[in-house]
Amino acid sequence: MSFRLSQRDKDIIAFINQFRAVDRDSLVELFFKQLKSPVNACNSVMVRLYRLGLIERTQQYSPTVYLPMDAKIKKNSQKILHFLSILDVYKQMCMYSMPKNVIVEDKPTGRKGGIEPDLLCIFKGSPFWIEIQRNQYSEQKMQAKLNLYEAYFFSDEWKTLHWQPENRAAIFPSVILITPIRYAVSSDHLRIIQVASIHELMKKYKSPNKQHDAKTKSNTSSSRITITLT
Repeated sequence: MSFRLSQRDKDIIAFINQFRAVDRDSLVELFFKQLKSPVNACNSVMVRLYRLGLIERTQQYSPTVYLPMDAKIKKNSQKILHFLSILDVYKQMCMYSMPKNVIVEDKPTGRKGGIEPDLLCIFKGSPFWIEIQRNQYSEQKMQAKLNLYEAYFFSDEWKTLHWQPENRAAIFPSVILITPIRYAVSSDHLRIIQVASIHELMKKYKSPNKQHDAKTKSNTSSSRITITLT
């Protein structure tokens, strides 16, 4: 069978491959909202791509969730909800600024047992590793997770990651915990931000005083970042 894909078709397939699980309404919002009948247009495109064998889908959820063709996720897996949570964080960011260098389930160490943030991105000029906590964990477990970040910080391996700026000092990302629960965790070397959503993050750093505090604290080390999210 011969067929020709539009650039939008290619972008949709690439986006699904990147985020692993994408619901129909998110596709409407990201790729079709400028059209007169965005939902109908999206449904038509997605049915065509599915029938061409270029994507997979699961109707265990409503609206339909689309998966990569080679997805190793069961169609009723709870992992789908995890990927949809990552997508939701990404969409919240897009409301303020388009994130760059986005990596879903980043594994910067390349080793089992290293840090595995749910999302890496450059957002408003600053790098972030984002941990999305859908379930409640003990504070000991959360501190152990952050201790892995500290260990990676002292390894200096992060200074050679491909997204690091050229001709400037390397930057260790701030760690954002997206969680409705505030954990009593800390680090003397990393910037840790606990918020319930990206919207809360933006509100938190909207105040000029908050920005000044962030700049002052971050300038104490060349490895810390300056958060300027407005």
